[in-house]
Amino acid sequence: MTNRSQTVVSRVIRLAPVLLCWASLLPAQEIPAGTVLPMLLNSTIDAKKDKPGAKIEGVLKQDVPLPSGMKIKSGSHVEGHILEVSRPAGGGARVVFTFDKLQVAGHAKPMSLFVRAIAAKESVFNARLPINVNLDSSQDEWITQQVGGDIVNRGRGVVASTDAIVGKWDGAVWARLTPAPDAGCPASDGNGREQALWVFSTSACGVYGLTDLKLAHAGRTNPVGHIVLESPQDVKIAGGSGWLLLVNAAPASKP
Repeated sequence: MTNRSQTVVSRVIRLAPVLLCWASLLPAQEIPAGTVLPMLLNSTIDAKKDKPGAKIEGVLKQDVPLPSGMKIKSGSHVEGHILEVSRPAGGGARVVFTFDKLQVAGHAKPMSLFVRAIAAKESVFNARLPINVNLDSSQDEWITQQVGGDIVNRGRGVVASTDAIVGKWDGAVWARLTPAPDAGCPASDGNGREQALWVFSTSACGVYGLTDLKLAHAGRTNPVGHIVLESPQDVKIAGGSGWLLLVNAAPASKP
């Protein structure tokens, strides 16, 4: 090896820790609060079987663009774990869990996420079927209904609520979240940008297609990141369910 080659190798070795540090920090720094992460749950959450520490995970179902121009790829993994499983004296079940890691560029990034909407597997399936009568039409011409009610007219490339166009379709759904205060989703949800909503409506909020299941705590307030589901019967959410997750704001730094 020549002296010049040795010098280049030496510099690369010295820079490697810095480059790795940048690679690990950059994605987390560029995921702003309010960013939507549309996730398909791969695990099953089951109060009869789960124990504290049990792992849960899902995958993103749409690319998530970031302000820097980078994006989190569809198929990226979201990871979490069960915190608590209990059965209140009056009956039923309660499960507390968190989604706290996101796989970005091959690195597991600590995250704090809350959930705005959960859709049963059947609801996700139905949102991807046409509601127009002509089933022989091209998929590019289908009219579908999002979880929460918005209508997607693929032929026109638009997403509409009952009284206005609220987003666009270009092979996927893009729109700004709208508040649903009566259901517990405030105007502060989202960050004012068009986001990847997958099968969800702009106003989707709460639980869809899961009988008797209550989203008792979404994780947007203290305890931040802790998601609580309750049921007078039992808590069980199968893999294949859809989740509209959002990134929590970073905690304020102490003076």
